[in-house]
This record gives sequence, structure tokens and C-alpha cells, in this order.
Amino acid sequence: MNRRYFFFGALSTMAVSCKKSVRETSATVSIIKAASYSLELTSLIKNILLEHRVDVTGKSVVLKPNLVEFNPDAPINTNPVFVAAVSEAFHSLGAASVSIAEGPGHRRMTLDMAEAAGFFSAVPRFESRFTDLNLDEVTRIDIKHPFSTLSSLYLPHTALAADLLVSLPKMKTHHWAGATLSMKNLFGVVPGGVYGWPKNVLHWAGIDESVADLQPIFPNQFCLVDGIEAMEGNGPILGTRKHMGLIIAGSHPPSVDAACCQIMKIDPKKVRYLTLAASTTRLNIYRAKQIGEDIHSVSAKFALHPDLETKYRLS
Repeated sequence: MNRRYFFFGALSTMAVSCKKSVRETSATVSIIKAASYSLELTSLIKNILLEHRVDVTGKSVVLKPNLVEFNPDAPINTNPVFVAAVSEAFHSLGAASVSIAEGPGHRRMTLDMAEAAGFFSAVPRFESRFTDLNLDEVTRIDIKHPFSTLSSLYLPHTALAADLLVSLPKMKTHHWAGATLSMKNLFGVVPGGVYGWPKNVLHWAGIDESVADLQPIFPNQFCLVDGIEAMEGNGPILGTRKHMGLIIAGSHPPSVDAACCQIMKIDPKKVRYLTLAASTTRLNIYRAKQIGEDIHSVSAKFALHPDLETKYRLS
């Protein structure tokens, strides 16, 4: 081999090596133990935000919980005490405003459901700080590279204008998508006032594909998954309680959700909206840099709908 071929061969090897290292860059995901919805939650969440260097000083923060239905015996919604603790943590770090917004897909009377779910009693001044995204003013947003059959969506001003949109999903299984976490939580920003209830346009366009389309529309996100009391089985509404005692957090929703799936012993590479998201990012969403607990030390097998057991199970 002469020096010319050796030189270009070395360059080629370096290029492949650099490309691989870029591809394998990972986001940071926190897995933190939280035994219950206690007064310690605010300090736990504040520490998470500090570890991730979330700078919210002087910024507008919109919290997006998961508010779907209400059943006092099932952990369907993001716990309101969890939402209150997140709100207090962001206020303590200097956010200019912390509001709460959601657009439930099933019920039209959002405030009635929020009251039944305990938000009025748990969250100070809840009604004055809450926006029903189903009824908010909207702007048409083009979807640049859609996976679904949608080319655009009318989306609410409150969510679009936030300096930081904070996704607060409940850790749950889902009878169609396998798992519903921070990315799927964005279905709640699609306004029922435009698309009706239960927002069937997203189902017709493809559930997984619509989830993947919504994610890049909101680039400034932070996720705090309520995995303290989770749901397994026939989620997201008819499943059963599963105590996990965890908060999972990070600024890259696909990586957060992939970590949650591994904790639930669901294979993230079999969850279609995650594989679609993985195809559009340079980050390796399946190998997050972990803060706190090791995934394997806290994982527990979540029951799935019987039709999904072989489709999504982590082997």
C-alpha cells in the first residue's frame, strides 16, 4: 500500500468513526425515586431542574399535565399534587410565570373534570392559571416533514408562545400505542374546538405518526413523568394501579420515553412513534446518559393488553 492510499484510507476510517460517535451521542435522563406524593416533591423536582441546568429565569413556563377522565380508583391523570410541586419548583427558580394548560380529548367540560380530579384543591389559584387548550385561540402550523397524512395543524397560542413547555404525563400503558408518555401527551395540545372530541383526526392520520409529527413543533420542552403511581394493563383509562415510586425527567422527549419504556419492560424499538422519532435525531434515544437510579434496578414488568403482549414486550 503506497502512502497516498494509506492517507485516504485513514481519512475514510476517521470519517466513519466520527459519524458513529455523533450518532451515538445521548441525551441525559433522570430516574429519581419518589416514594409518594409528599411535601418532599418540590425539592426533588427543583434538584432535577438544577441538575439539567434548566434556565427559566424571567421566562414563561406552561405545564401540560395529562387530564383525560376521572376515576377515584384509577391513576388516569397526572396527580394534581405532582403538578403543584412542579409549579412551585419553577417559581422558586425564577420563572416569570407558571401556567397550566390541557385539552382533554374525551370530555368537553374540562374544569368540571379538573375539579373532580382534585386540581382545584391541590394547585393554588388553579382556575385563574389554567387554560383549556380545546378553546384557546389557534394558529395554523405547517408540518415540515410529516409522517402522518397531515400537512398542518391548528394549534393553541398558549402552548406555542411558551418559552418552555413542560410535559407532565402519567406513566401508563396504551391499548394501541403500547405506552403513553411525554410525546403522546402532546395530543392534549390539539384543540377539540377545531378538531372535535375525541380528536379522531389524529387517529385517522395515524396515531404513532401524529405523535412523531407533533414532537418537533415544540422544540423547547422539558419532561417530568409522574411514575409515582403508574398504570398498567388496558391503559390509558381502563388499566390498574402500579406503584413505581419514580420520576423520570429530561429535555429530550424521545429519550425520556424510551427510558420509561425500558423501565416498564416494553421494548422502545417496537414502539413505532419512538422509532420514527429516532430516525430524525442525531441522538441515540435508546442509550440515555442516566442521572440517579439505574434503569435495570427499578424496572418492573407492566401488564399489557393481551393483544399487545408479543408486539411490545422487551425480551
